[in-house]
Amino acid sequence: MKPLFIISCPYDTFSGYGARSRDLVKAIIATDRYNVKLLSQRWGNTRFGFCTENLEWSFLNNHQITEKIDQQPDIWMQITVPNEFQPVGKYNIGVTAGMETTLVDGSWVEGINRMDLNLVSSNHSKQTFLNSQFETKNAQGNVTGQLKVNKPIEVLFEGANLNQYFEIPPKEINELNEYSPLIQSLDEIKESFSYLFVGHWLQGEMGEDRKNVGLLIKAFYEVFKNQKNKPSLILKTSGATTSYMDRDDIIKKIEFIKDSINSKDLPNIYLLHGEFSDTEMNLLYNHSKVKAMISLTKGEGFGRPLLEFSLTKKPIIVSNWSGHLDFLNPEFNYMIQGELKNVHPSAVVPNMILAESQWFAPNNMEIGTAMKQVYNNYKKYLVGAKRQAYRSKTEFSWDKMKETIDNLFSNYIPEFPKQVELQLPILNLPNL
Repeated sequence: MKPLFIISCPYDTFSGYGARSRDLVKAIIATDRYNVKLLSQRWGNTRFGFCTENLEWSFLNNHQITEKIDQQPDIWMQITVPNEFQPVGKYNIGVTAGMETTLVDGSWVEGINRMDLNLVSSNHSKQTFLNSQFETKNAQGNVTGQLKVNKPIEVLFEGANLNQYFEIPPKEINELNEYSPLIQSLDEIKESFSYLFVGHWLQGEMGEDRKNVGLLIKAFYEVFKNQKNKPSLILKTSGATTSYMDRDDIIKKIEFIKDSINSKDLPNIYLLHGEFSDTEMNLLYNHSKVKAMISLTKGEGFGRPLLEFSLTKKPIIVSNWSGHLDFLNPEFNYMIQGELKNVHPSAVVPNMILAESQWFAPNNMEIGTAMKQVYNNYKKYLVGAKRQAYRSKTEFSWDKMKETIDNLFSNYIPEFPKQVELQLPILNLPNL
């Protein structure tokens, strides 16, 4: 009998943690070592129903717990933020992307220490946990000890699905245009060269939101204003939701930045808003007008869009700090230099993004140089992009992630007693 393995995670949600959960659960099921059961959890305000709307994932619903389980699970896993970790099983595993800054809250360290094994998405995340140490005090304010990580933390990268993200020849893209509204919309963009940004526009003043979307827009306007031949910028972004109200809020923020630029001759910015399937995202990445990805991110736990885009063999401009450095080789990509600065009060989130922590601030001069260099010398940067695509494909695929899981579980998870059928010996008794 296989060990009972219960996983609490937001696998059925339209979210980044949902995608991480699905990939990880699929890999664990594929090992064929465990009796896997799923406890569906929410993730913020993101909606449920992903596995029903995406039939290739509907098999996960067959593993969902629908009735009470009376026995303690042999293995219990939670895929969430660490302050929610609770040991329920005989062996307990916590999985988290970690934190994008230099410190985590003390409640996160306490959560890590409640589990037998913890898996984070990058070496940056691992080091952030290890660097977060706090004094403990009694009611009188006297120091009684130190709170720090004392349980194992291992890195488990978020492997790319090579069946969903890959290079598509331009001819095949063109053949799809009459069937795909997305392709039709991209075809209507008048510029032949577009930078692409993918990520949420989170809280924070100009230049202080984690993904740095506001600064990206302002810098793009400033760099290419009054130029004769301009590229465009495509923003695949949203805020808290994918509603019409959210879209209108994003448009207002773009217009506010646009109005702050001292020019009437500005490059175009196009907004893509809403939920996209993996197929649609891969079509977006491969479209001929999308020439490069750009991200001025202040910090990443991993950076899935950067990995998935790299498989298209196109250049990437990105901040030279945090989780994506595990898979993006500085030799193959344009890494923007900068410095670590304290998180701005407008971006602080209690018990998560701490005011005393730091994250990356890209150098403004380097941002402009990077945009111009890749635009004016595009063929030069294609060489490194092709080498990066090979590295991503061979070292950071879903299959490689599954191998890593196999090795980690073999090294850490103990053997559990197995129920066996009692075999009584056959006795040769004399006939009476």
